[in-house]
Amino acid sequence: MIQTDIIIIGAGPVGLFTVFEAGLLKLKCHMIDSLPQPGGQCSEIYPKKPIYDIPGFPTILAGELIDNLMEQASPFKPGFTLGEAASTIEKKEDGKFIVTTVKGTKHEASVVIIAGGLGVFEPRKPPIEGIEAFEDKGIEYIIKDPNFYKGKRCVIAGGGDSALDWSIFLAENNIAAEVVLVHRNSSFRGHLDSVQKVIDMAEKGKITLITEAEVTGLYGNGKLAKVQITHQANGLIERETDHFIPLFGLKPSLGPIADWGLEIEKSAIKVNTLDYSTNIPGIYAIGDVNTYENKLKLILCGFHEGTLAVQSAFARIHPDKKNVLKYTTVNGVQGF
Repeated sequence: MIQTDIIIIGAGPVGLFTVFEAGLLKLKCHMIDSLPQPGGQCSEIYPKKPIYDIPGFPTILAGELIDNLMEQASPFKPGFTLGEAASTIEKKEDGKFIVTTVKGTKHEASVVIIAGGLGVFEPRKPPIEGIEAFEDKGIEYIIKDPNFYKGKRCVIAGGGDSALDWSIFLAENNIAAEVVLVHRNSSFRGHLDSVQKVIDMAEKGKITLITEAEVTGLYGNGKLAKVQITHQANGLIERETDHFIPLFGLKPSLGPIADWGLEIEKSAIKVNTLDYSTNIPGIYAIGDVNTYENKLKLILCGFHEGTLAVQSAFARIHPDKKNVLKYTTVNGVQGF
């Protein structure tokens, strides 16, 4: 059993900043996220997307923002349970909550803050017949550990930043024995620098680039051995491979949280803007996962919501203590 003061469900930018705000009040946090690394969409979907509305940064890449937030939270030593979605919640007689993940990992805390962004992310799967039979047997929708592909032949499909960046990484660092990138269009949606790098690497033979094509068939006996690619001009192409990695992004849903007894409106959690508490005392919802009148889905608004939620959480955890606001310009930042 992992015990802490606050369980934060969702390790995106809003959740990470909430760790910092909680740390200033000497409250320990443990984060749960279904993705294999912190950062939410900023890390998984668009790490190279520029963001323009973060105070003090005229522009910052999404991935850099996550790096900065991780550094800012690090003095307070947050715990992480990654690659596991929160599944169930139970309220004990003493008022504490037990949150259990899909893998059975249990966490106990007095306060739960849901910072799940748009919810649990599930991979967008290509419509290929029999694809489920090869899942975890040569097909992966998320690259968790690049060294898993050491010396392997990989076919990656997609036209966004994830497909481009992972193709570059696996080829440039000589991890995969072969990298084939398949995209159904001739133009890409990703960052222009990444697109150009893939084209340059393809010209040098480090990446095999097949555009205007889709993977339409999968073959193997218990494990993936070959893919069929349908090219708009050249017809069918068969390619032997060890791994097929379709990186078409992730689709969000509230997932099991929708069944926790929270008041839901249009797939979002209704909150009281006094402190962003939900209809269940001790559970708060901040960031894109919540809804209220005049709600704006902006990261900077989520930072504000997390700050007020933590102030309320302190009063719940320490009802006999008075919290006096102390400015970091005076006191600095002191970890545990």
